[in-house]
Amino acid sequence: MQTQNGDWYYMSFVDAYPGGRMPALAPITWTSDGWPVLQTVNGTWGATYPKPNLPAPPRQVKPMVGTDTFTGPALGPQWEWNHNPDTSRYAVGNGLRLSTATVTNDLYAARNTLTHRIQGPTSTATIELDYSTMRDGDRSGLAMLRQSSAWIGVKRDNGTTRVVMTTGLAMDGNWNTTSTGAEVAGAPVSGGRIWLRANADIRPGSGRQARFSYSTDGVNFTPLGSALTLNNAWQFFMGYRFAIFNHATQALGGAVTVRRFDLTTP
Repeated sequence: MQTQNGDWYYMSFVDAYPGGRMPALAPITWTSDGWPVLQTVNGTWGATYPKPNLPAPPRQVKPMVGTDTFTGPALGPQWEWNHNPDTSRYAVGNGLRLSTATVTNDLYAARNTLTHRIQGPTSTATIELDYSTMRDGDRSGLAMLRQSSAWIGVKRDNGTTRVVMTTGLAMDGNWNTTSTGAEVAGAPVSGGRIWLRANADIRPGSGRQARFSYSTDGVNFTPLGSALTLNNAWQFFMGYRFAIFNHATQALGGAVTVRRFDLTTP
């Protein structure tokens, strides 16, 4: 592509797992016989490239980071569903209300799981969750979602609520669930409102981790459970996403409201 200033660039996707396939814009030059030459670093993609010299855009693009309180008439373009949604089971305008849409013990099979593209090199997602209208058997929270997943959230069972960290969720190469995970830590909670947080290091490479914490006042956060070592295989090319979910394991009828979503980077 050629910019308004006459400079040429090549746009592609670079494998940058566990974060996914990242768009890259690299300068190109032209040989005397009209062949494009990509600017590389030691024969491969550079870690960074200079920002193109461009005029101001006709409209300002909203940053991916920031706060969403779901007050608009529709979800913003930064959000995507993990499955085709049941539109009768969610609403926005006064927070994001997620009514249970699936009875399952498998997060991968639950409809109306709302996902948000992750940001690098590290980023933190925090939700403020009103769980006061959950029903027995319901599960709601914030996940690091890919073929190897974990989540922090609220379980309601037998009239009591607990905040838990669950890890070990897994799918095989054919997108079949091979594990629904196991709870590794938990604590009783009350009051109907909680803040859930996931912090993830998605620098390209192996051994990157995500950690989970919660708060009952929105200020002081308590770590919960174990770190999730992020999978950096290429087969699930979309990479990790933050995911907000609410599903039933016994019967439909419960609901939660996400009052706020915050995405921050250092």
